[in-house]
Amino acid sequence: MKLFNSYSNMLEEFIPVEENKVKMYVCGPTVYDNAHLGHARCYITWDVLYRYLKFKGYNVTYCRNVTDVDDKILKKAVTENKTPEEVSAYWYNQFTESMNALNNLKPDIEPFATKTLGEMIKMVKELADNGYAYETGGDVYFRVSKFSKYGGLSKQPISSLMSGARIEVGVKKENPLDFALWKKDEKFGYKSPWGTGRPGWHIECSAMIRKFLGKTIDIHAGGADLIFPHHENEIAQSECANGCKFVNYWLHNGFVTINKEKMSKSLGNFLTINDLLKKYDANTIRFFILTNHYRMPVEFSDESLQSAAAGVKRMLNAKQTKIDENIDITKTEEYKQFMEAMDDDLNTSKALAVLFDLTTKANKDISGAFTVLYKLAGVLGFSFEKAELSSEETDEILAKINSKLDKEYGSINELIEERKRARAEKNWDLSDKIRIALDEEGIILKDLKDRTVWETKK
Repeated sequence: MKLFNSYSNMLEEFIPVEENKVKMYVCGPTVYDNAHLGHARCYITWDVLYRYLKFKGYNVTYCRNVTDVDDKILKKAVTENKTPEEVSAYWYNQFTESMNALNNLKPDIEPFATKTLGEMIKMVKELADNGYAYETGGDVYFRVSKFSKYGGLSKQPISSLMSGARIEVGVKKENPLDFALWKKDEKFGYKSPWGTGRPGWHIECSAMIRKFLGKTIDIHAGGADLIFPHHENEIAQSECANGCKFVNYWLHNGFVTINKEKMSKSLGNFLTINDLLKKYDANTIRFFILTNHYRMPVEFSDESLQSAAAGVKRMLNAKQTKIDENIDITKTEEYKQFMEAMDDDLNTSKALAVLFDLTTKANKDISGAFTVLYKLAGVLGFSFEKAELSSEETDEILAKINSKLDKEYGSINELIEERKRARAEKNWDLSDKIRIALDEEGIILKDLKDRTVWETKK
């Protein structure tokens, strides 16, 4: 398996530190607002890597942090007259719902910054004690000049970075490139050897990685926008504190663009995952993202999502047969083609082509084709499953249909309204169950742009 290492700018054979074990870290969300399509691309991409590594038989530990102390969170807390904890807890729950709705697997470890403060303070103190950091007026900064490899990830020499750096008014740094490890904050801060304050953003990831995964890890992934300064700073502080190599493989996904501009909250051109899910299902969004190679930028448009919807519909509408557990999919040609594609730096577009070939074979009743399709599609996170209704839920919904089913079909319209309310409240589970129950009674729902209509099966 070869992966493109952003540090070396080369495709490299993947060899884990420990045989058959993979330690993988992905920079998680700063929880102060809705997740958007850019986040969807990042977390679907690394969800696929996580699934694929496990599919290959590796024992994977996937850690994705939650930044719940940050300037943006504090600003929102003041604006909304809430505590930072209330703001971060609410938006973390929203983020979790969005990830679940996209069918992303939950990481093995999901540490919160505020729960790892002791480890952060310890790391900052180690850096200061060994001359890699200094305190000034309650702030602690990392001495970039002490780390000769600084700029190695972003491919920018220190001299070039220096020319574009500047010191903010009131900030007492030795060097414009020096970055904050600890910030003085008497209002929202925590006790530390340097007074009341809070951690800098970069030290959070370094401390959590060391605590939960160790000093040297196999894979560190995230969006390309994090290469500088976030990941560059992580390398500097971690290698100086730990005295060893920090990460063996740096992986970065490309941007999602709208009108050739990066999608971001700061530019105000983002589409939230929740808004997208009102128009497109999780399989469609995943298909759209995986059609493009993860390192390349991808341009968002309704046309591209509609094309993805057609593609995923073709695959998921393959003629289904009972899954045959006796089939050894590793002996099939399609399995070998799929593995070759994924082993080539996660070439998901080629992997999708294999799935389409299997779709065609399944529709031609070729024995075992659907079993192989079902299992390989699952590696990419696609779901063929319908939501299942408990017996109580089935009875309740069908009672509403049967008790009032008359010439006007009034109860169906009532259920459509109930489903509409469920969708508005993002209760996708209930909305799916209503649709499935109606489908079982021979009533098909069609969601149009401005309304939902129904018809009976012919």
